[in-house]
Amino acid sequence: QVQLVESGGGLVQAGGSLRLSCVVSGRTFSSYAMGWFRQAPGKEREFVAAITWSFPETTYADSVKGRFTISRDNAKNTVYLQMNSLKPEDTAVYYCAAGTTGRLVITGAPNYWGQGTQVTVSS
Repeated sequence: QVQLVESGGGLVQAGGSLRLSCVVSGRTFSSYAMGWFRQAPGKEREFVAAITWSFPETTYADSVKGRFTISRDNAKNTVYLQMNSLKPEDTAVYYCAAGTTGRLVITGAPNYWGQGTQVTVSS
């Protein structure tokens, strides 16, 4: 059983930056591919970014490419999402996710989900 807890959300002005963190419980963190998803009001949950445990390989949604960066620190059992040049349309609840393969995360079918952290970008 894996538990994911997100933090770092908040209110930020358009053009600003935030760094989200996701702490993962258990002793098998390094074996999981990790990712971030988001869900805006009235919208379905959408993929944001993912990182594998091997290589490592990163993947980004077109809407955040060039602005967001996903990274992981296996020693701290933590995955990060650095968000720069934030836009009002980035406003959403952001969810951390973990999967046994990168494909499961990228395709929106991870094995585990976090509780989410609110990100609000003002104009």
